[in-house]
Amino acid sequence: MSERTTEFKVTLAQLNPTVGDVEGNAAKARAARERAAADGADLVLLPELFICGYPPEDLVLKPAFQASCRAAIEGLARDTADGGPAMLIGSPWVDEGKLYNACALLDGGRIAALRYKCNLPNYGVFDEKRLFARGPAAGPVTVKGVRIGVPICEDIWLEESEEYENVVECLAETGAEILLVPNGSPYARDKTDVRLSIAVARVTESGLPLAYLNQVCGQDELVFDGASFVLNADLSVAAQLPDFVESVTTLSWTRGNDGWRCSGPVAPLLEGDKADYAACVLGLRDYVRKNGFPGVLLGISGGIDSALCAALAVDALGADAVRGIMLPYRFTAQVSLDDAAQVSKNLGIRYEVLPIADAVEGFEKILSTPFKGMARDITEENLQARARGTLLMAISNKTGAMVVTTGNKSEMSVGYATLYGDMNGGFNPIKDIYKTEVFRLAALRNGWKPDGALGPSGEVIPVNIITRPPTAELRENQTDQDSLPPYDMLDAILERLVEREEPLASIIAAGFDPAVVTRVDRLLNVAEYKRRQAAPGVKVTTRNFGRDRRYPITNRFRDAGKALPEPDQTLISRAAHASVDAFEG
Repeated sequence: MSERTTEFKVTLAQLNPTVGDVEGNAAKARAARERAAADGADLVLLPELFICGYPPEDLVLKPAFQASCRAAIEGLARDTADGGPAMLIGSPWVDEGKLYNACALLDGGRIAALRYKCNLPNYGVFDEKRLFARGPAAGPVTVKGVRIGVPICEDIWLEESEEYENVVECLAETGAEILLVPNGSPYARDKTDVRLSIAVARVTESGLPLAYLNQVCGQDELVFDGASFVLNADLSVAAQLPDFVESVTTLSWTRGNDGWRCSGPVAPLLEGDKADYAACVLGLRDYVRKNGFPGVLLGISGGIDSALCAALAVDALGADAVRGIMLPYRFTAQVSLDDAAQVSKNLGIRYEVLPIADAVEGFEKILSTPFKGMARDITEENLQARARGTLLMAISNKTGAMVVTTGNKSEMSVGYATLYGDMNGGFNPIKDIYKTEVFRLAALRNGWKPDGALGPSGEVIPVNIITRPPTAELRENQTDQDSLPPYDMLDAILERLVEREEPLASIIAAGFDPAVVTRVDRLLNVAEYKRRQAAPGVKVTTRNFGRDRRYPITNRFRDAGKALPEPDQTLISRAAHASVDAFEG
């Protein structure tokens, strides 16, 4: 190429694909290309595995699905014969009997190049090593004379391992001028800072500008927040796309003596609790809409969990698509009835009161014969929750609306999420939200709502619900705190047990009561079977139940809370080390 300054336009298509909707995803890609053409773009970039949706999990192993994806890519390739923008689009791809996570360059009516993902993640929510073959590190592709490096997602997340292939280094050495990175990077709190630090490291090492494109969608328990960005070679932020919304943005790049440089809009991003709230809204909205439910219903107890879930549902779907149901029994306090009615009124949702005394007493009557002479205990107390769950599911079956479950992470951790449809239904937007954050999110929502939220502004959750001590009918109207430690203490212990996997001894050493720590740990362990039966829900932490933290139900190990024994290295003979060394070559 000439050394004179050259213009190059790239359209970043931060879009919301649907797993399995190959035709629908292809239509989105075509619409993005039309927009890129109108902007005079040379190239449009789409996210990782866009044509099939990400993550496809074992669906991608079906030959019919693979063939459908390839046919869609071939159709898009033919479209590029019109002389318009080239396209870089992710797709599964079979080559010589091996399945790859690929990115195809479509240009001039042909599949001009293919690049395969080299580093396959196999941790946390990722399971790509069992699905895809490892691709080779390859050089750049060329578009309008510009050499583009296409590392795919994990290819820029440098690992300290012998298996890691430094794809960016290879691209820099083989003449790449710009790095365009298609991603499927799930949301977690503070994930933006992590992505940026990874990108900064790759730009620093290679000296090349980098565009990081992420999809934006809910897919089962995962939420993808978009928040795509561009870094210039001097590490300045050239562009920042918004989070939690689709965005098709065309950026102009200028080639000077120091290489390529980009400038574009810089959108503000949500942080902390605001980002978590927006993630819960997006996750619930896409789960309901993509699975074809006409709306949702939920039990409104007058407590904070159901109030927050109702607000999330209205923000996600609109008031007309949400139905609240109060299911009172003789232990239900009048304040709960009043607060349930008020939050429903504030949100503008359909609201009904269906007393459950007949159902509960009917169950008790049936059980009176086999349990004759036995004292009343938790069995009868839990019939309230069972009756409520049965009725909510019955209404769901009758109307087609999905039940929103309302158990928070604190109570799911210790097996207390059974009260008001907490464990029954289709989806739980606060499954990964600790109780202390539930209170924060409720207060936050009264003074703020995300852009695009469909609910009303202002105070939607009565302040009384936020300030009143939490009550639970699980123990016949005692407070949760009568049987659990205060939530700030409970959540601090759970965060160390669940998120950090800390030994009990270190938690106790941090100042927590040994008896309380031991009890919380026991409750966490024995509730594993309950969590396996729970509805899926939005993931916002790095260690959610289901996707990240997978423990056996049958498990007799218990941490005794004592200092961990130091390994005795003197028991390992020199011959044992030698044999290992010999085996490893």
